[in-house]
Amino acid sequence: MRPLARLRADLATGKNLEIYLTAAIALVVGVLGVFDLVDAKVVGAATLATLALVAVNALGPRHQVADLEKRVAELSRLLEAGMPGGDFLSGDTKEFDARISRSLDLRFAGVTLNRTMRSYVNDLRKALERGASVKVLLIDPAGPVPEEAARRSTIPDQPDVFEHRVRSTLYLLRDLPVRERLEVRLLPFVPAFMMFALDAGDEDGLVHVELGGHRSPGPTPGFTLSNRRDHQWCRYFVAEFDRLWEVAREVTDTDWYPARHP
Repeated sequence: MRPLARLRADLATGKNLEIYLTAAIALVVGVLGVFDLVDAKVVGAATLATLALVAVNALGPRHQVADLEKRVAELSRLLEAGMPGGDFLSGDTKEFDARISRSLDLRFAGVTLNRTMRSYVNDLRKALERGASVKVLLIDPAGPVPEEAARRSTIPDQPDVFEHRVRSTLYLLRDLPVRERLEVRLLPFVPAFMMFALDAGDEDGLVHVELGGHRSPGPTPGFTLSNRRDHQWCRYFVAEFDRLWEVAREVTDTDWYPARHP
């Protein structure tokens, strides 16, 4: 854009007016000083005014840079808190662990959940005693699902590993108090992921999701979602849990006490 056209555009939109005003004052003062049309005091005052405008004009970019630095720092904080792009798939459950002791609606879905239930058994006992609702979804140890789980874990000849783990989880849950608030159902297939949800219907609800692996070394990748921050995805995974719950069968006495029902 040509200089005159840029000048007209800026004046029409009110942009950069302080720059043009500074330039105009400096030009006028310079011309008047050259032709000695005003005395030195007027020239000095006008010069100070021009310098003041230059100083004020310089503050604008400084404030913009400070605002940009603030926004970058806020973005970095969000990334560290688990937003996509940061350490999102770390599998860290610290945020979840800190909430489980005071939640009233707890939901768990997975293959055997053997290690998970052992880790949270004391928290689940306390939750049930204070009136919380606990729902747990596992694969059905009595059907062909342990074989499917074994194939997916690249140990097709060891389905008994998964059957024993599921039954061990059931025995652990069986001994929890206040069983009327503990609901357990068994899935006819291997779920695509493992998930835990705390107070999923509340504004500050949490959902932790872990991706299924095939005996991969190292920790399982996972992420924690906040209903306040990730509302859409929290709703998605809670809806997935509800769909799994609908197709799963209820645990019977045969599952709780298989030795009594040969």
